[in-house]
Amino acid sequence: MNFIIISPHFPPNFQNFSHRLRANGVNVLGIGDEPYENLSDELKGSLGEYFRVDSLENLDEVKRAVAFLFYKHGPIGGLESHNEYWLMLDAKLREQFNIPGLRPDDLLKFKYKSRMKKYFKEAGVPVLDGYVIKNDADFKKVVEEISYPFVAKPDNGVGAGGTFKIENEADANDFLAKWDRSIEYFIEPYVEDGLLCTYDGIVDLDGNIIFETGLYHTIPTLELVRDQLDLAFIVKSDLDPKIVEYGRAAVKAFGMKGRFFHIEFFKRADGSYIAIEYNNRVTGGYAIDVYNHAFAIDLYDIYARMVEGEKIPKIAKAPHNALGLSQRDIYNYCHYEDDIRAKFGDRVKEASRAEKAFASIQGDFKYIITTDDVNEIDQIIDFVHKHKED
Repeated sequence: MNFIIISPHFPPNFQNFSHRLRANGVNVLGIGDEPYENLSDELKGSLGEYFRVDSLENLDEVKRAVAFLFYKHGPIGGLESHNEYWLMLDAKLREQFNIPGLRPDDLLKFKYKSRMKKYFKEAGVPVLDGYVIKNDADFKKVVEEISYPFVAKPDNGVGAGGTFKIENEADANDFLAKWDRSIEYFIEPYVEDGLLCTYDGIVDLDGNIIFETGLYHTIPTLELVRDQLDLAFIVKSDLDPKIVEYGRAAVKAFGMKGRFFHIEFFKRADGSYIAIEYNNRVTGGYAIDVYNHAFAIDLYDIYARMVEGEKIPKIAKAPHNALGLSQRDIYNYCHYEDDIRAKFGDRVKEASRAEKAFASIQGDFKYIITTDDVNEIDQIIDFVHKHKED
C-alpha cells in the first residue's frame, strides 16, 4: 500500500504516523515544504520518498507532486496530513487522484461552525444557537438580539484563531476595526461557567468507534491564551456517561469512517454539556501522547493497522489518569523538571520543550504525568504550576 502524508515532519510527534505505517509494511510517501536535509534521520528512514514543494499553499504544485509519486509508485491507498489546516488540501487531492477518503463536499458539514449545529441537533446533542455575519449590518442586528458577552469566530476557522470575546461596546468596536470583511464570522453567546472538555477517538473503516476518551481543561481557552495562563488538561480513566452518550450520537450523525475525531464541548457548573465543534482529525498538540500514556497503548500504531485493513477490537478503558501540563518562560516556578521528577518518579512520562508554534496555547515546557488516584490530580497541578511569587 502506498500512503501519502502531507507535511510529515510537523508537529514532531506526528512523525510517529510515518514510523508506524512504515513498520506495518506501508510505503510512506511524504510531501512537504521543509528541505529534505532538515528532516530527522528517523523520518528519512520511514519515508519511501519525499517530494519537496516550495509551498503547500500552492495546490497546482502539490498536485504535480502527487502525480509524480502516483506515476513512480503506483496507486495511492491513502492520504492524510492529520492537521486541521490542511484538511481541505487533503480532500482536494483525494478527489483529483481518486484516493479513498473524504472529498471537499464531505468537509462542509464540519468545516463551518454554523453547519455543525444542524448535525448536533439531529443527534439530540445540546448546542447554543448562533448567527453568521457577513457585514456590519448583520453584526448590528446580532448585537440588538443577544446580550453581552458573546464570542465571534471565523465560521470556517482553525482552532481558536481569530476568536474575539466581546463583553461590551468597546470590544464590539475593536472587533469591527479588526474584522476582515472577506471572512464570514459566526457569533454565539459566551458560556460564562463553561470549561472545555472533549470526546475524542477513532472510527474504523466501517464507522465503528474503536477508541474513545476525552480530556478536561481547567481554564477557559480564551482566558488561557489572552492572559498566558498555565495549561493543564486531564484525561480521566472514567468518562462521564453523559458525554459518551452525546459523543457517540454526534459521531453517528456526522457519519465519518476510518478517521480520528475530536469533539469539543463546554461542561457547565451544573454538570450539563453544550457541544461546540466537531473536528474530523486527531486531537492537536501532544494530547495524543497523553492518551497513549493514560491507556498504555500506541494510537499511532493502531491507526496504521486500521488503515491497512486490520480489524481492531475496541480499546478497553484507560487504566490510568493522565495530565498534560505546561510551564511558561515568563514565570518563575517553585519546581522545575528535576524537582518534578523527584516528586513523581517514573510517572513523569514526558518532559520537554513545546513547539514554538503552539507555545501561546500550550506553554513553553510540557509535561505528561500519570496517576492512578483521581484525588491526586489537583496536587500534581498545584505542584507543577506553583509560582515563586505565590
